[in-house]
Amino acid sequence: MSEPVGDASDPQRRKDSRRIVVFIAILVIALVVYFARLGERAIFLIGSGETSWVIAGFGVLILPFVGAWIVWVTVRAALAHQHLARRMHEEGGELDISQLPKRPSGRLERAAADELFLQVQKEWEADPDNWRVSYRLARAYDYAGDRTRAREVMRRAVALERLEREE
Repeated sequence: MSEPVGDASDPQRRKDSRRIVVFIAILVIALVVYFARLGERAIFLIGSGETSWVIAGFGVLILPFVGAWIVWVTVRAALAHQHLARRMHEEGGELDISQLPKRPSGRLERAAADELFLQVQKEWEADPDNWRVSYRLARAYDYAGDRTRAREVMRRAVALERLEREE
């Protein structure tokens, strides 16, 4: 979950976003080519007619489908997260970490991240069914270094935002 940088009309931000999209597109294309080659190998093994190779071929044939599913789920989640980030940025609801102390790596100091998390957790406890607050909590978890909970809460924020759009 990347932090939006600058204004959406900022040329540097658009340039950085395009680079990321191009990189992801190249990775997805490379994976599609890899999955196609893997499928070819599977068909070759199945076509050999030898029982052990046929069984191995069916095992290998499953891999491109599993891989494609993983790519699809990951890209779909990334697009949903970016949609929420864009909405939060437009509404001015992003967490402001500009004044918080940072490590040389650019990550927040642990104490600052923990304090930020506690503030946002109180917001969430007051309104847990608000996608905006869930989004902010996911970001706070991310800043605090708890990626597992950040993903879990971000999935909740995506679901809540989707429900709001459907109403």
